[in-house]
Amino acid sequence: MQTNATYTSLVAVGDSFTEGMSDRLPDGTYRGWADLLAARMAARAPGFRYANLAVRGKLIGQITAEQVPVAAAMKADVITLVGGLNDTLRPKCDMGRVRGLLEEAVEQLAPACKQLVLMRSPGRQGPVLERFRPRMEELFACVDDLASRHGALVVDLYGAPSLSDPRMWDVDRLHLTGEGHRRVAEAVWQTLGYEAEDPEWRTPVPATLPPGWAARRVADARFARQYLLPWIGRRLTGRSSGDGLPPKRANLSPYEH
Repeated sequence: MQTNATYTSLVAVGDSFTEGMSDRLPDGTYRGWADLLAARMAARAPGFRYANLAVRGKLIGQITAEQVPVAAAMKADVITLVGGLNDTLRPKCDMGRVRGLLEEAVEQLAPACKQLVLMRSPGRQGPVLERFRPRMEELFACVDDLASRHGALVVDLYGAPSLSDPRMWDVDRLHLTGEGHRRVAEAVWQTLGYEAEDPEWRTPVPATLPPGWAARRVADARFARQYLLPWIGRRLTGRSSGDGLPPKRANLSPYEH
């Protein structure tokens, strides 16, 4: 890792996590950690260029087929790749296929940029995560192995206590809040060798009294009605929340604050 880093371009590849859900702006669009990171990097490098090819709901096969070749052709200084987690949350998941596709993506992207960045994605506490934790950890072991073999950096969000706090997660329990995305941007910023702006990003927020039983039951019912049941419906019918959506920022173009 270099210090006092200066990069002149960034391409982000992935799914809803990289698209920026649920860091919603007043106009209804999403910001997210990649946009926040690009803004910081642009402040250090005049003429900085940024593309974000991420689309919510994408599986690693779709990311590898649709986004990776485009990102590789852009020849950016930095490429971030976060994918595979949506696969691990599917009832039927071939982890061997996931590992193979992730390796294929890394083999294309690593030679096409100055620095490839991979991640161990954050995970909140709860029974749903516990069910899928073995798959997630198998995915992250693959990420670590690929990084060591291809000179990529790994941002360890999975091991950050702050990001396992339920208060860092939106009401859908799948996507980070704005504060969560801010901490991810800080983590990537530091991993790339820039001077820390928030050295304590891993530190949990101060404890507060948990909501009462009745409030938790209301929240659980709302979550099931608005998010869990539609999510299950999409899985059963083979649909995705990202069907038909274009990349967030398809062209590698100058970043404007």
